[in-house]
Amino acid sequence: MKPIIQARELSCFYGIVLGLNNVSFEILPGITGLVGPNGAGKSTLIKMVTGQIAPSSGSIEVLGLNPVNNTQLLSRIGYCPEREQIRKELKPVDWLRGLASISGVRWKDTKSVAEKALERARLDSSHWGKRVGTYSKGMKQRVKLAQAIMHDPDLVILDEPMNGLDPNGRAEFGAILKEIAEQGKSILVSSHILHELEFLCSRFLILNWGRTLASGSQLDIRETVTEWSDEISIRCSDPGTLARHLQDRDLITGYLAKGESLTLWVVDPAAFFAEWPRHVDGADVEIFEIRNKNQALTSIFERMTK
Repeated sequence: MKPIIQARELSCFYGIVLGLNNVSFEILPGITGLVGPNGAGKSTLIKMVTGQIAPSSGSIEVLGLNPVNNTQLLSRIGYCPEREQIRKELKPVDWLRGLASISGVRWKDTKSVAEKALERARLDSSHWGKRVGTYSKGMKQRVKLAQAIMHDPDLVILDEPMNGLDPNGRAEFGAILKEIAEQGKSILVSSHILHELEFLCSRFLILNWGRTLASGSQLDIRETVTEWSDEISIRCSDPGTLARHLQDRDLITGYLAKGESLTLWVVDPAAFFAEWPRHVDGADVEIFEIRNKNQALTSIFERMTK
């Protein structure tokens, strides 16, 4: 599979301040999460990918091309910045029509192009006639997303798009991004909060202090963990029955059951995971999900960025 973004010994300096420090990585097609604390280098990397700044040293290729001063490449990239740049008195269709016209779309076609983008971003048409200043945070994010996908780019880049959204808003926005990815587009989405992206992204690039801490699939990153926590979370059809089954076999020291969720504290975590199918056999309980606290991506991220 050919990378959509490839960096080799990439560095960026702002005077004496280091933005990125000799990073090398590949980002494959699909939805990739760009994660790191504030100041980790995420925004610097996004500016390089979108051709806004050139590397101080090293190289970067996006869709096989150098992004600096490359209008051909930029026409294949959609960018949703973190900051809101939409004038409050504008209506979304009018704003998008202006952008489409600047991009070379014939004026008579701009209305249909703008409305199609708003539909893809799932902004209900009942809101199209309202001014952006009256919108909620989630509605504004949809308008920003619409401008990023209006020209049907191959790569969509979003800088902290979940910022300020409530859990329902994050879930809805994530569903939109998955829908875009299913149409064959690649997405790079940044956040300083990993759990916002854990159930959205198949791959991650984790940065801190301008360096790459980890890169790859969720499985690749989890395999870096060699220590197991004694706390295990299970989602199953009958938590109480499963807990009693394990307790009768002296495999756990305690448990907490709520709904379909079961938290276990096991005697020997490594041994439990080595043979967990045998341990739960005979309980007559359907297992939906099992995870160890130390192998949760959020826990890995917290340890990496300490």
